[in-house]
Amino acid sequence: MMKPSIAIALALVVIAQYAALTAAAGPKVIIIGAGMSGISAGKRLSDAGITDFVILEATDRIGGRIRKTNFAGVNVELGANWVEGVGGDQMNPIWPMVNETLRLRTFLSDFDHLANNTYKKEGGLYDEETVKKVIDRADEVEESGGKLSGTLHGSGRDDMSVMAMQRLNDHMPSGPARPVDMVIDYYKYDFEFAEPPRVTSLQNTQPLPTFNNFGDDVHFVADQRGYESVVYYIARQYLKMDKTGAIVDPRLKLNKVVSEITYFPSGVMVKTEDNKVYKTDYVMVSASLGVLQTDLIRFRPQLPAWKVVAIYQFDMAIYTKIFLKFPKKFWPEGPGTEFFLYASDRRGYYPVWQQFEKQYPGSNVLMVTVTDDESRRIEQQSDNQTKAEAVEVLRKMFPGKEVPDATNILVPRWWSNRFFKGSFSNWPIGVNRYEYDLIRAPVGRVYFTGEHTSEHYNGYVHGAYLAGIDSADILIKCAKKKMCRYHVQGKYD
Repeated sequence: MMKPSIAIALALVVIAQYAALTAAAGPKVIIIGAGMSGISAGKRLSDAGITDFVILEATDRIGGRIRKTNFAGVNVELGANWVEGVGGDQMNPIWPMVNETLRLRTFLSDFDHLANNTYKKEGGLYDEETVKKVIDRADEVEESGGKLSGTLHGSGRDDMSVMAMQRLNDHMPSGPARPVDMVIDYYKYDFEFAEPPRVTSLQNTQPLPTFNNFGDDVHFVADQRGYESVVYYIARQYLKMDKTGAIVDPRLKLNKVVSEITYFPSGVMVKTEDNKVYKTDYVMVSASLGVLQTDLIRFRPQLPAWKVVAIYQFDMAIYTKIFLKFPKKFWPEGPGTEFFLYASDRRGYYPVWQQFEKQYPGSNVLMVTVTDDESRRIEQQSDNQTKAEAVEVLRKMFPGKEVPDATNILVPRWWSNRFFKGSFSNWPIGVNRYEYDLIRAPVGRVYFTGEHTSEHYNGYVHGAYLAGIDSADILIKCAKKKMCRYHVQGKYD
């Protein structure tokens, strides 16, 4: 039991902080994080006339999980790489910025030739007809799942995993199954959601709003300016820059790691790891779901139970794109060969490969994507070990070719990075609009945004962009119109 003297002392500290806060002259809003959502929220606030804000970013750059880096003489994307959802009835808001305003180099990804490009565990291609039957059956089951999804109660009470739906259709590609069944299933689900069908919601993903609303096309961004150009384009519309285009606005503060958020009825105090304290009226937290699930940022008082539960109801998935540089090409090139699959009897073992003859001609670079448990395993081992494993797989795939050792490798480590703790959020089973409202809902003067707060587009760049706008609108209503009550309709209402 706490001694009365200690309790009184603590109370006096809190009262002193509260008094100092009420008298403080800080910015009206602090945005935590300068990824797509934080930058998007800042623009929305600025457009609404709220320009008295500060953006605290933990790293030395803006863009968050949209980041280019130089590898083997070309700039490649460590994180987000595609504009997903193009060519439909509605316009994906990212596409005009990429395609018309910035005119980034993009390439339509064609996955229609996987039946001709699926390799056996010990080498050589599967017969096209064999793989085509597997793909056709998977498509048929997916279509059946979409119809079933449409019959389920909107609350999510009847939701099920994609795997459960597959079993209802007497389809068991996750085992017992042939390697070819597993790799096609991996391509259809894990490659998109970064987690397997057993944990992915049927109701929230079939049909998937991104493709249902914006179109089925996906465009690979391969521009030396980087996909992050989109984030900089939005930022430069309201942040000051110099003649070279570099952002020099004093409101953007880099290398500021937020460690503590203390919120009161009258305002908020934000503390950073360098022991700086910022006082403000409102805070917008755009840290990733993975960060919110750690203790990097401590909230005082602790967030209410409903908020904590909502944060932990969602999954932070891991999607790892591994780049390998070779002294020469040994893989097929030409139309219909960009993507190829490796059918291991171990699900998710270096399964989806991409060659870049169009995107990065002459680079001799391959990319292989892994997810989930394989991502965690690979992040914890040396790059040399990963390089050896990947080259061994390639030698099995192409037994008649001379496959040299890779000369370089790039392994992103989003899960190990304390400022991200993963790649993007995944759709959990049983959640609906109610849980998304809760994870987005403000706690007093503390507001939340990020791709994980997008009800329909979480996990995507356009989801992060739209979430920034939506959350900023909630804050603007309170700050400008004094409409601060955020109503969450009941789950079964």
